[in-house]
Order: sequence, then structure tokens, then C-alpha cells
Amino acid sequence: MSPLGPDMHERGTRFRVHAPDADRLWLCLFDGQDRETRLPMTRDVDGIWSVDAPGVGEGDRYGLRADGPHHPDAGLWFDPDKLLLDPYAAAIDRPFAYDPMLAAPRGEGGDTAALMPKGVVTPPFSMMAPEPPVFRPGGLVYEVQVRGFTMLHPDIPEARRGTIAALGHPAVIEHLRRLHVSAVELMPINAWIDERHLGPLGLRNAWGYNPVSYFALDPRLAPGGMAELRGAVDALHAAGIGVILDMVYNHDGESDREGPTLSLRGLDARSYFRHEADGRLINDTGTGNSIDCNHPVAQRLILDSLRHFVGAAGVDGFRFDLAPALGRLPTGFDSEAPLLRAMRDDPLLSDRILIAEPWDIGPGGYQLGRFGERWLEWNDRYRDDMRRFWRGDRGMIGALATRLAGSSDIFHGAAATRTVNFLAAHDGFTLADLTAYEHRRNEANGEHNRDGHGENFSWNNGVEGASADPAIQAARRRDVKALLGTLFCSRGTIMLTAGDEFGRTQMGNNNAYAQDNAIGWLDWQGRDREIEAHAFALAGLRASAPDFNDTGWLLEDDIEWLDEQDRPMTVAQWEDADRRYLAMRFRRSGFTILINGDDQPRDFGAVRVPARTVLPIPAERESGARGRAGDRPQS
Repeated sequence: MSPLGPDMHERGTRFRVHAPDADRLWLCLFDGQDRETRLPMTRDVDGIWSVDAPGVGEGDRYGLRADGPHHPDAGLWFDPDKLLLDPYAAAIDRPFAYDPMLAAPRGEGGDTAALMPKGVVTPPFSMMAPEPPVFRPGGLVYEVQVRGFTMLHPDIPEARRGTIAALGHPAVIEHLRRLHVSAVELMPINAWIDERHLGPLGLRNAWGYNPVSYFALDPRLAPGGMAELRGAVDALHAAGIGVILDMVYNHDGESDREGPTLSLRGLDARSYFRHEADGRLINDTGTGNSIDCNHPVAQRLILDSLRHFVGAAGVDGFRFDLAPALGRLPTGFDSEAPLLRAMRDDPLLSDRILIAEPWDIGPGGYQLGRFGERWLEWNDRYRDDMRRFWRGDRGMIGALATRLAGSSDIFHGAAATRTVNFLAAHDGFTLADLTAYEHRRNEANGEHNRDGHGENFSWNNGVEGASADPAIQAARRRDVKALLGTLFCSRGTIMLTAGDEFGRTQMGNNNAYAQDNAIGWLDWQGRDREIEAHAFALAGLRASAPDFNDTGWLLEDDIEWLDEQDRPMTVAQWEDADRRYLAMRFRRSGFTILINGDDQPRDFGAVRVPARTVLPIPAERESGARGRAGDRPQS
């Protein structure tokens, strides 16, 4: 099968584009003054248009124009006034910027060439035979929003702040090493466009979950293009840290019927998007459209994109946003759907790490535990149960134990736990804000505080929002440390969002997708050093304790659940809705975790555990003595 997109050769470049319903297609070349030259393309029997462009090579800029019927209700959006990005362009010359003209009906908006980024012809990347992934299940995944991660980092040169290149800086790598990070998970780095309502509000998309290209990197994050990503991956791999990319294949930035025509819509909306029987776009994502992951053309685009990032940059794996969309068949979600099966069986992808966000808003959209053996899955049941336990909800002791042990109730039948345990992620409250806000504070988003999650299982320690009261600050710090303690002492893969290890706050905003500013940027100079030190200590403890990062199921001979008298928990104790404390001991190693969720200290034998504290006690040393209090993390 011939490759789509630009293909450089000795005499120039050949371009191939899929657009079976178009009547005419042009390759549009742009010189240094943005003067346009159009070359007609020729269609073959399979709906592939092509043209050979002599003399066109590395660095030349181009776009596409397509003409044909314009019947949006039938999935036909052809408009030759709309310059289109080649879906296979590996680079673009500038970021996308929303303009109403990009969404104007045919014949009403005029030519959009001046508004559109141009594809840039790039030489073929040296496709590496990738090494096995550095990351292994059971480690720590560190979720990073690339721009906000280093915009305020004092040790990063100003010109590199907010870019992928900054991830390879020694100061960043040292921080990741002290946390024993197994892999960084980069929030979307593909070229994206702002949602149309943000401009009038003076806001812009900061997270990137609105992609236009599945190949080109966003120039704001990667001004050096794929070479910049490859350099960062190499630097992180040299430090023993993997790289996972967050990919958004469930929708694209062309949105609903009123959205812009930028790429896929203008070439072949019928193949790339899902439609109702009456022609309306299906919206199982809440963003206006849904990619048709069952169509062979869309599947090819997705698989080619994944191979591109593995072969050209050597990434370790992928996290998939709203992943049920990738396996939704007409009969419902199926873990053996063609696209999911192809990912599993592809020679270049078969050993990559695959992580599902196992929910969307479509029919049958909640699929936690159902993605199959090759997949790790974000576990929101872990998130909510742990939050509810530390908030003080009654009857949570059994759920606490189940989540600590790997969530066998969710992943039963699997050879090992596939959970990704997390307490906070990019969407929702930060870990610190969980302890300071009972209610979201999203007014800065311009939607009258209606956006974002309404139920966060959060608490405020007596005062809503920021407080100068030392007692309240101490209580909140204690609770953050307890939350971190349960996370690092949980069985299986864990995930921490960048900055939660040192008390980052978004001032109660639990949907900071449009806050490309101090709300969403990490405050490195103002970080809470006490919480950070606690996180480092927990990370070191976990890294030395295979009891936690092992993903195998715990059997009765492996673990003991004990009460405060060091006796096995009784049925009555498990059923006591007011019980908020227990001990978890690994029989072989003797490693013990004492958890006291009460508001008062609790004695476990001779060990007094402060209120609302997780106290890990390492295995016995050769001397027979247990670790001193100063050797282990504690509140």
C-alpha cells in the first residue's frame, strides 16, 4: 500500500491524499511571500488523489483544496475556498488560531489561506527499530502538561520554557529521578486549535485536547519539530524514564456543524466521522464530532500516526483519551474491535504500553475493566474511593483495602492487575485543592461556573479556599501527605500529575483547560518543600519495595489485614461503618502499612499513628530492628 502524504524523491516530492467523493483536488504550494501555486491532482480508482511536484523538497510549504458537492447533512463539506491541512503532514509552519472565517458556509467566508497553517515537507525520519519500552507496569506514571510544566521553572533557560526540549534539562530529570518516575505521560502535543468560544473570552486552550493533526507537533510546544521530541525521549531514556503520549483519536478540532473546516472534514467527512442515519454528526465526546474508528480509512490514519511516533521518536507507549470510542461497534463496545485488535497485533506497536481512559459519554461509555490483557486502565473507582475514605465517608474500610491491593473486583479474570491508580489528574481538582475546596471555582473559565465536575468528593478543613490560618494549613498538608501515602503504598501502576507532589493549586478551578496562565502553570519557586520531601521519601520507599510495584494478584498467603491489636480483621470489623483504621502487612517481606483515617491518634500495638496518617513501616532489617521513625515517611 503506497504511503499517503508527501513522499520526497530525487526529483521532487509526490503527494497522495484520500478524498474519494471529491470532484477536484489541488496541491497548493506557497512561496516565501505566501504566493500560491495550484497543481491539479489526479484520482485513481480507490479515491486516492496524487501529483508529482518536481523541485519541491524539504522545507517547502503546502496545503490542499478540494471541490465537490456541499451537503453537510449528507457528510459532504467540499469548499475550494477552504485551504486544508494534509492529514499526513508531519510538520506545520505555525500554530492554529481560530477565526470565524474558518467556519463560514461555502460561498460566504472567502479564501482561508491566510488563516491556515501550511504543511511543511520534511525528509523521511530515520525510523528506528525501537528498543523495548523503558516503562513497565507497576511503576509511576507522571502526567505532564508540557507548556505549564516549565513556564515558571527558574532553572530552565527562558527560551526553552514551556517546550518539549525542557523535559530533557538536567533540573527536570533530577526532579523526576528523585520521584522515581518510570514514565512521563505527555498531555497532547499534536497541533490543536482553540474552541470557538474561547477567543471572545480572552482565553485559549492550554491542554491540547482539540487536535487538528495526528502527525504534526504543535509548534508552541515543539518549535524544533520531531527532532525536538526525539531528543527529549533520548534524554529521558538515558535516565531510565519512559515517554508515553496522550493521544486524542476520538474527535478532531473541527467540532460540530458550526465548526471550522480544516482538514478531515474538507476531504472525506463520510469516512473520518460517525454520522446518524439522517446525516447529523454523532457526538459521543462532548466536543461536536466523533471519529469513525471502525472505518478502514480512519483506522489507517490512526495506526500510521502511532507507528510514526514509535518509529521516529521511540516513544514507549500511548494513553488514549476517551478510549471507548476506539472500540465502539454498532453493537456496543468490544475489546476485540478491529482498531484495538490492530494495535495489539501490529509489529511496531505490539510491545508498546497502551493505557485507556475507559469512559466517554457515548452509549455504553463506561468500560472500566473491559479493555483486555494488553491494556492498563485509568481507575476512577480508586480515585473516588480513596477520596471518600479520607474525606471521612462512612463504610469505606473494605473499599480502601480493595483499592490498596489492586482492585481485584474490577480486573478479576486478568493475569495481573491492570489498574492505573490515581487520586487526581489534569481534569478535576489538584491534590491540594481536594483538601481546600468543597466546590469548584471555575469562574475564570467564563462559563458561569457550570463547567467541570460537580461531584469531587473533596473537603475544605473548615474554610473554603485559601487560608492563612496555620492550623488549617497544617491540616491540609497532613491530608495531602496521607493521600500521597495511600497512592505510593498501592499495588500496581500509579499515576501522579505534575506538581501534586509539592502541593500545586489551581485555586479551586477543576477544569483549567483554558488557563494558559499562572492558574495552570506550576509554581516551582512557591512549591511546598515539606510535601515534596514527603513525596520523595515515599517514592524511594516504593522503589525499594516490590510488594507495591508488582502487579501480580495478592493471595491469602501473601498479605494480612490486621486490626490495631495486630490480629486478623474480623467480619464484624470489616462491616463496621465507622471503622477508619487498619494495618496491611506483606507476609514474606514483613512490610507493613498502618493507616489511621480517624481524627484522633491511634495506637497499633506500641506504635502511635497520628490522626489522618499513612505510616509505612519497612521490612525488618538484618539486625531484626524495624526502621526508625526518621527512616520512613510520616506526617
